[in-house]
Amino acid sequence: MGVANNITAVLNFVAFLCSIPIIASGTWLASKPDNECIHYFRWPLVLLGIFVLLVSLAGFVGAYWYKETLFALYLCCMAILIGLLLILLVFAFVVMRADGGYDVPGRGYKEYRLEGFSSWLRNHVVDSENWMKIRNCLAESDVCSKLSQNYLTADQFFMAHISPLQSGCCKPPTVCGYNYVNPTFWLNPTNPTSDPDCYLWNNDQSQLCYNCNSCKAGLLGNLRKEWRKANIILIVAVVVLICVYLLACSAFKNAQTKDLFRRHK
Repeated sequence: MGVANNITAVLNFVAFLCSIPIIASGTWLASKPDNECIHYFRWPLVLLGIFVLLVSLAGFVGAYWYKETLFALYLCCMAILIGLLLILLVFAFVVMRADGGYDVPGRGYKEYRLEGFSSWLRNHVVDSENWMKIRNCLAESDVCSKLSQNYLTADQFFMAHISPLQSGCCKPPTVCGYNYVNPTFWLNPTNPTSDPDCYLWNNDQSQLCYNCNSCKAGLLGNLRKEWRKANIILIVAVVVLICVYLLACSAFKNAQTKDLFRRHK
């Protein structure tokens, strides 16, 4: 039974290692400007990763020193955590599937329409109640100010692959026909009636297009892009955790059977 315990302990150490990329991807998401401004999107993945780490340690201790009650508790908690991770994955896939981005002729970046994203994101993230706080947070960040430092000419900026957030919030929509001065300063629109956002654009660096629907759409585009990257890591981690969990269940069941047979004998 000692060999079985050691194998199970190794499996739980692997589960412990799986928690590290989950926590790392959650921390990476939390550090992004858009997630910094949407507080309830920041920490769920980090917290789940920490719980996986703690539960894996409990499983390691229970297996290595054969604390049967602790190991049984580990199996129960790990099943719940795997279930939560799967729910998070499915939820993220469903709400982040729709993409409101579209190509703009002569531009290296995309622009974004709010209607192109899921209704859940529009209703729960960028609704009027939440947007004022998010808008003020974005205005205080360096999301737009960095553009003027990175791009010195119009050609450089037009061919740049800027983020969805920068595309939506830091410049007016291309269809408005504003004339470029620098990435965050535009003048004399030739087609101001083409989009309601054309009238909302303001060269005041604290306003820019933060009140525009294009900015809301750019925020959702950023969220979608970042969560899709994090989901790749999460899928791999969940698959490994499921394999480890099934093997741990099998090892625990075999240990229980051998122990029962030994007692009966």
